[in-house]
Amino acid sequence: MNGFILVDKETGISSNSIVQQVKKKLKVKKVGHLGTLDPLAKGLVILAINRATKFSSYFLESDKSYDVQIRLGIATDTDDSTGTIIHESQNYPESESVKKELLSFIGESMQVPPFFSALKHKGKPLYKYAREGNFISKPSRRIFISKIENFNYKNKICSFRVDCSKGTYIRSIARDIGNKLECGAHMTSLTRISQGNFRLENARKSSDVTKENIIRIEDAFKNLDKILLNINDEKKFINGVSLPNLHHKDSLLRVFSKSNIFLGIGEIKGDHLKHKQLDLVLLC
Repeated sequence: MNGFILVDKETGISSNSIVQQVKKKLKVKKVGHLGTLDPLAKGLVILAINRATKFSSYFLESDKSYDVQIRLGIATDTDDSTGTIIHESQNYPESESVKKELLSFIGESMQVPPFFSALKHKGKPLYKYAREGNFISKPSRRIFISKIENFNYKNKICSFRVDCSKGTYIRSIARDIGNKLECGAHMTSLTRISQGNFRLENARKSSDVTKENIIRIEDAFKNLDKILLNINDEKKFINGVSLPNLHHKDSLLRVFSKSNIFLGIGEIKGDHLKHKQLDLVLLC
């Protein structure tokens, strides 16, 4: 039993709780999530089952999209509604000003992660330091926002959909737009809509997941071209030996045996095809 499961996470539970629930329900040895969501957040969580955990970094590196709600006029220490209020303002900007500042985030920029995050300092997550009253700043990180749409602003709540690169903190966007508008802000709602080529509309509640919902590894990479190898090249590929480029451009490929058995993901670089190691995952 190998593959991926798409779970529609509800608010109030952790990604780790979902992993444990599915692991117990399906009675599988290895389950890992491909990108956590805070308890406040909801939406798509991708789980990798058994051998699929070796292909996880492909999805960890992929872009994501979210539906977001931000409350203007109130800033919190966590940059979301779970935190303590640290600033309140009666200065509420007009809709056009909010939209203009929000759209200015499109493109490449440097973003400072929130104090309350899973990033580590000396082996310890930042949120643990923050809970102890020790707020540690991490260096800004390069992010890319490709699209912001579905903007709406009513009753001090700004809502929108954002498509962004890995490592983007939506809570930091809330914090930064509040700073730009000089009124403070925090995130009140976050829903992950997509990650890579997986979408929330195809996900199920963790309590409803069955073995029939497992997506085969090869099907999860349908967006990649497919190649077949002969028996000799098949053995070399499995053993990590580079093969001559089969007239493909630099890219990732789904690699199958001549009898159509999925062998793994191959990477074309210059004159050679080699086995692509995609082996990062958070196992629980």
